[in-house]
Amino acid sequence: MTDQPGLDGDGPSESASGTINRMSEGACCAGTFPANRRVSDDVIDSELTVFKALANEKRLRIIEALRDGELCACELETILDAPQSTVGSHLSKLREAGIVRTRKEGKWTYYRIADTASLQVLNLAAALGEDEQ
Repeated sequence: MTDQPGLDGDGPSESASGTINRMSEGACCAGTFPANRRVSDDVIDSELTVFKALANEKRLRIIEALRDGELCACELETILDAPQSTVGSHLSKLREAGIVRTRKEGKWTYYRIADTASLQVLNLAAALGEDEQ
């Protein structure tokens, strides 16, 4: 335990600026402040794009439907029981995040999972969710 407020887990948490001030005064662990651990805004923005795309029930349903292979946009409309405009909007978000890719065949557009890493993220989320139940 420590006699500094907010550091023992019982009191209010310390602000980031308070932590930095405390660290600069030498009241933290030995060593220098790990400035190289700050993540660039570009990395955070990229991750946010993916997580925002995944943070929607209909988009998750689309991804789950695509697990077994590509589907036409009209098939996804049936699966979601949603109009073309709604499905198109969700597919657009998933494409922008790099989660799905498209293929045109005549007047039809087919969608597929872009990378199995997307499915691995969902598998991990499902496993983490099981731990909470």
